[in-house]
Amino acid sequence: MGYFSRAKTTVFSGLAIVSLGLSAMASANDALLDFQDVFNIEYVGSIAAHPNKDYVIYERRSLDIMADSTRSNLWQIEADGSNHRPVLSGKTNYRMPVFSPDGARLAYVSSAEGDNQLYMRWLDTGQTARVSNLSHSPQSVSFSPDGKWLAFVMFTPAKPSNLNINMPKKPKGAKWAGNATYIDSLAYRSDGAGFLPSGFNHIYVVPSEGGSARQITQGDFHHDGQLSWTADSQHIVFSSDRHEDWQRRPLESDIYRVNVKTGEITTLLQRQGPEFAPVISPKGDRIAFLQIDDRKLASQNAQLYVMNSDGSNVKGLVTKLDRPLGNVQWDRAGDGLYFSYDDHGKKKLGYVNLGGKISRLDAELGGQSLGRPYTSGNYVVGNNDKLFYTLAKTQRPADLASLSKGGATKQLTQLNLDALGSKELAKVRSLTVKSSVDERPVEAWLALPPDFDPDKKYPLILEIHGGPHAAYGPQFSLEVQLMAAKGYVVVWANPRGSTSYGEEFANLIHHNYPSEDYNDLMDVVDGVIEEGYVDESQLYVTGGSGGGTLTAWIIGKTDRFKAAVVAKPVINWLSFSLTADGYAYFTQYWMPGMPWEQVDHLWKHSPLSLVGNVSTPTMLLTGEEDYRTPMSETEQYYQALQLRNIDSAMVRIPKASHGIAARPSNLIQKIGYILAWFDKYKPETE
Repeated sequence: MGYFSRAKTTVFSGLAIVSLGLSAMASANDALLDFQDVFNIEYVGSIAAHPNKDYVIYERRSLDIMADSTRSNLWQIEADGSNHRPVLSGKTNYRMPVFSPDGARLAYVSSAEGDNQLYMRWLDTGQTARVSNLSHSPQSVSFSPDGKWLAFVMFTPAKPSNLNINMPKKPKGAKWAGNATYIDSLAYRSDGAGFLPSGFNHIYVVPSEGGSARQITQGDFHHDGQLSWTADSQHIVFSSDRHEDWQRRPLESDIYRVNVKTGEITTLLQRQGPEFAPVISPKGDRIAFLQIDDRKLASQNAQLYVMNSDGSNVKGLVTKLDRPLGNVQWDRAGDGLYFSYDDHGKKKLGYVNLGGKISRLDAELGGQSLGRPYTSGNYVVGNNDKLFYTLAKTQRPADLASLSKGGATKQLTQLNLDALGSKELAKVRSLTVKSSVDERPVEAWLALPPDFDPDKKYPLILEIHGGPHAAYGPQFSLEVQLMAAKGYVVVWANPRGSTSYGEEFANLIHHNYPSEDYNDLMDVVDGVIEEGYVDESQLYVTGGSGGGTLTAWIIGKTDRFKAAVVAKPVINWLSFSLTADGYAYFTQYWMPGMPWEQVDHLWKHSPLSLVGNVSTPTMLLTGEEDYRTPMSETEQYYQALQLRNIDSAMVRIPKASHGIAARPSNLIQKIGYILAWFDKYKPETE
């Protein structure tokens, strides 16, 4: 039976508990990928380039089987791939490497002494020193140009609001329930963080040789994101929404400058819509930033602008590319800017000079989304404008590669040669179909089982991305590879609503989701079937988040799928809008009005409205700590299916928020339950 024998079940309080163990998950064929291999995977995280030498230090991330988490160590490698060696390695996490301006020191964050703190390493001697004593984890670490200071963002607690209710004195030895929690803020909980403590993110500085951290921003506002120093090391430029009604403006932000000594804040740019991610040029005379023309659309692409360092003379550089932009970095001379952008399911690199001329570079980034094949990737500008980036491949997670000025690319690492080199992995190829709705091209990708024979018939899994404004692509995916290793053909697609094809395509589902994206997905399934190697009686469907919503929508529209797994879905837009963590955003950008004003519209697009049509055996699967698509959405659908006597099950993943794959064991459990559910409905073989 491959990964599983038939699952043993125990009936307890009306719920079926499926017993899973790693020993049961092992493949009978050692050449095929199995669940144990998940813990052997490594990939490249963030990258820091030396300011005047041709090497980088990068986060080498691995999956820790004992801690059930991702471990990050720091490694060094030359631009030609030589001298690949550890800088800081072991069980402790070492993250966020940042070179000093002269390249003599390396700042980083580590939990070596318990809590996350800032450390400094002198690269000529290897000496290290702890340079902070912080109460919370630092983020967005940045060196001042003179090398004397480190700036960072840190959560700063504030006194929680409360009401005086004059509780009677608790008698000695009495065991009361505890203190109630009083909440009066709009943003009070967040997926992955839970219920939020009272406080704000503020900017701090600490001497780079160690000392006391000093808070330089004040007020009941969050000051976070990218920090950029002025050339004289006297000011820091950042983005924030310092409007008194910031909680009700989920996208707004402006660009400010704070005096490091006095804390005085100056507004540099204040426009309608968010301006964010400011970065000062090497000469200190200009600031590049991203801006969104906020039209309250569900999907809106950022555009790249530049202005003088005092906020004057704003000029658009990349305003017509019509693709999601990010990670803007100046070239070393300050004559232009590099940026990443998503195009047709791939993350690519571009360059624009100060005259607005755009060049597209020969590099495809990816490999940092291990679970599912989302677009991802990172890069950094090195010495002599050599670029270092995470390399995208269909059969490997992120390796490190370089791109020289002349356009020559070179792969520098092979981090998974040991773990995956002997494995027979699924081959991935592309497929494009025409939508039956309007003949738009819909792009998809196929993973074929490692021993694929075109003369045989295979079961097919349709895997649907979330977002819904996101993009899949030809990326490495543990979920896809493990499904293919089990003998399934797997197809994933970018139906209407997906990003990387322009705003018009993405917003075809604006206030209209789900809708014809269903037709696009069915067209993709039909396109695979037409190739002749899929058993039409063995079609399966799954997806997470927005993909879970579409999965539930699909089985309410058709009975062609043998079984379905609906992961972390939105089932009822009315309940979701008032229980999800981002309700201030969702009600403004995803809905045509407040939910109590749009009952008919929201119910029309809710999969729960179609539950009376469902006959497909369906499993629901959600993290128990999910606040993005709360467990109550899953429970509604499960209970509706049970009331209709549909073969159904509910899986609650422990210690998991919306990002189930954050813990390797939960990633394995997710894939394991999906495959076990589909195996349950496969025909018996002789």
